[in-house]
Amino acid sequence: MSEATPNSQPHLPGNEGRVSARTLLTIRWIAVVGQSITLATVTLGLNLPLPLAFAVAAVAVSVIINLFASRRLARQPFLGDRDAAFYLAYDMVQLAVLLYLTGGLDNPFAVMMLAPLTVAASTLGRAAVTMLVALSVLCFTTLALTALPLPWPGQTEAGLPPVYRFGVWTALTMSAGFIAGYLYKVADGARRLSMALNASQEALARAQSASAVGALAAAAAHELGSPLGTIAVVAKELARDIPHDSPIAEDVALLQSQVARCRDILAELSRRPGDRGGAEPFVPIAALLETTASPYVRPGIVLEVVNVNEPEDGTPNVQPVPEMVHGMANILQNAMQFAASRVLVTVDWTAPGVMLTVTDDGPGYPPALLPRLGEPYVSGRTLAAREAAGNMGLGLFIAQTLLERSGATVTYANGRSGGAVVAIRWKHPTFTV
Repeated sequence: MSEATPNSQPHLPGNEGRVSARTLLTIRWIAVVGQSITLATVTLGLNLPLPLAFAVAAVAVSVIINLFASRRLARQPFLGDRDAAFYLAYDMVQLAVLLYLTGGLDNPFAVMMLAPLTVAASTLGRAAVTMLVALSVLCFTTLALTALPLPWPGQTEAGLPPVYRFGVWTALTMSAGFIAGYLYKVADGARRLSMALNASQEALARAQSASAVGALAAAAAHELGSPLGTIAVVAKELARDIPHDSPIAEDVALLQSQVARCRDILAELSRRPGDRGGAEPFVPIAALLETTASPYVRPGIVLEVVNVNEPEDGTPNVQPVPEMVHGMANILQNAMQFAASRVLVTVDWTAPGVMLTVTDDGPGYPPALLPRLGEPYVSGRTLAAREAAGNMGLGLFIAQTLLERSGATVTYANGRSGGAVVAIRWKHPTFTV
């Protein structure tokens, strides 16, 4: 059905301005309190030598910056990637300064350098996370090569052997890369899935809105029927009473023709939604499939609908439920787009339920992508086609989400002689009669 290729890095709108400034400020206040308690414990409780003035100055700078940032919170409650990255970069550098004053990588609190990186990987974009990983590696390297001695009781300076310090540097550097990469992938996947679900909800809302407009049109047609009938009766009586050579006879004839036209329009409007409180009428599934696929038919492509294993009392009719129609429309559009000459839809009525199998004679799916079809941002289009159409690889995902919402299961495969196959099965359909 399509030459499916994964969209390697779709543009995700809404990345900017998604980081809460209050969250970053709260994290920094927690860091300030923890650093203050640690300095007090080391100097007063353990009585260890420490360049206290410089360490307190580093903590005080964080307090001042946080107070200043708190004043901006009311004007800018959410930060974009760049501003949030600068906030976290400062936290990383400030902690590196404290570690430099207190032993560098010999200080067991060096692992706290990974905290700002963890926050960044779970909230920011790829460029910001990459920048912060590079900054963390730079800080680790600087602390491994040069730092003041680790505070220690007595005159003997404590410190790790160079080989062990290199091991600590290696472990922290690898941890920075692994944590940032893993958390970024998890968070990015969650964001993409959330956006894809929002897109499918919007598609369903549009389909339901169209159905609601049809119901409203039917109600309007019903309400307008009575006054229009009165106008038609009056116009008929006028035409009967007015002589044929009267100067207004032509106007009355025009009035009658326009009344007839209005009645035809209202009759058409009233036929679309049916008469079940605005619900769509039950129709043959072949007609529904042909109507759904008609906007996507291309010259030279034949759509064939075949019923198999029909019940003895005849083929059941189906109600065009918005989820079902919109989901099938995406599947049929994909089939029509990539078919070479023919799209075959087989409707299998084997009890219980019903199965639709959409088969085309196109290039089919790459086998490596078959397990991923139906996931967001896995597209059935080539890269050039996606860029030209602004496609984000959500067609199959939206179709599968809507069809599953109607109670169906969807599977994808390639045919033995080529082409793609999409099987949609409803075990207990509620839209047939």
